[in-house]
Amino acid sequence: MSTESTPRERRRYRKRRRAELEDQTRLRIAAAAVDLHGSIGPARTTISAVAERAGVQRATLYRHFPDDDALFAACSSHWMTLHPFPDLAAWAAVDDPDERLRTALRQLYEWYERGEDMLENTTRDVALVPALRPAMEAVDNWMQRAGDTIVVSRRERGARRRRVRAAVGHAMSFATWRSLVRDQRLSAAEAIELMTSLVAAAGRG
Repeated sequence: MSTESTPRERRRYRKRRRAELEDQTRLRIAAAAVDLHGSIGPARTTISAVAERAGVQRATLYRHFPDDDALFAACSSHWMTLHPFPDLAAWAAVDDPDERLRTALRQLYEWYERGEDMLENTTRDVALVPALRPAMEAVDNWMQRAGDTIVVSRRERGARRRRVRAAVGHAMSFATWRSLVRDQRLSAAEAIELMTSLVAAAGRG
């Protein structure tokens, strides 16, 4: 039996290999955008800089990502693959409300620390770069679900419930974490206990 490949098999192989190379190029461009956005920020990142960092021509970049929206979507997707959100189901599985809050803040603050440079740059530049808005809106939507998950089984109602939800939202904020941990130099554990006390005080009214 002949071991030589047929013309159809060779064409199929070349097509598959070409698709693999295209995927690798797309990933390299997305990774280059992530590197630049996380270091100098989206507003200061040019298409030429992304192409140079990825080792491709501008024409190649535009073939894969014809506009800013496509490039930023790929950049956001790649970064989120490397930095997935904490698991809300794991938070919901913690019955005690205070312990659930501590668990949530601990995981969220760890996520902030790992992604600090990117989060700081994108938060700063979102008003200047319209293509950033879908990604930032996705983060905002997740934060809303996360806050609801934290308070879902708490006993407070009415005005106290509203205050508790506001305190939880404040405790979850990236700006709060940066203020307490970076500016005021608290440890993450100290910041979590401080925010847990704030939420408890909001519930007492």
